[in-house]
Amino acid sequence: MISSLKDALPPLSITLAPTGMVPTYSMSAAVPLTPDEIIRDVLACAEIGVSAVHLHARDENLRPTLAKEIYARIIGGIREKCPDLVLCVSCSGRGSITLEQRLDVLNLQGDAKPDMASLTLASMNFSHDVSLNTTETVKTLAGKMRERGIRAELEIFDLGMVNMMHVLIRHELLSPPYYANLLFGGIASAQPGFLEIGTIIAGLPEQTHYNLVGLGEAQMPLAAIAAVSAPGVRVGLEDNLWLAAGRKKIATNMQLVEKVHELAAITGRAIMTPAQLRSKLDL
Repeated sequence: MISSLKDALPPLSITLAPTGMVPTYSMSAAVPLTPDEIIRDVLACAEIGVSAVHLHARDENLRPTLAKEIYARIIGGIREKCPDLVLCVSCSGRGSITLEQRLDVLNLQGDAKPDMASLTLASMNFSHDVSLNTTETVKTLAGKMRERGIRAELEIFDLGMVNMMHVLIRHELLSPPYYANLLFGGIASAQPGFLEIGTIIAGLPEQTHYNLVGLGEAQMPLAAIAAVSAPGVRVGLEDNLWLAAGRKKIATNMQLVEKVHELAAITGRAIMTPAQLRSKLDL
């Protein structure tokens, strides 16, 4: 049974989300916030084995920022040691961030240009704030990514966002192969049950490489499901600060990546290299 499962499944891609917009040192001393800390964690996780990184940046006061100069420093520090690692920058709509700021990070040039950029496909509520993504904003961001040759990392929190993905395809703002994070467990979004997971996956177009993403305590259960059934998984302190259910031990990014490797090893499943993901996504 295990050998047949191993033969049936391609390598599992692991996307690391090391920072996010919410975690602070008061929540976890392990969360990387400065550019040097983010670079350190990413390189350490790359040693263990990850395929891609979903990056967020913080300013000198450790507040979320889309300043392209800070992203350039982070990207440069990672690519100096791991040039093949697939890098994605955030274009998040959370907080008082303007569309112009969200677009500006897509203007990074040369070696600082990201491979991908995040694109949340609709507005939604989080526990203490909101992500604002009007239809026009989503189309504008998608068009800028297409113009710059940056692949959209689609953030899908609910079934309606799958429909928005198809809308962008019809408007020729997305082209295959597609890449998506399917996020489960938010207070106002899809929950990590098999029916909701299966329904969202069933709505995806062909040629979609997707990651299962569990928020909070859903992270490792979703990682386990991904290890035996999905193309990829996303883990990291952006989505979950704890090593196990019960919130008794703070995790590090490295420990979370190691746990995914352990889950994949149970089925004998290989981990996708950055080069393999680049080939799959035509990067």
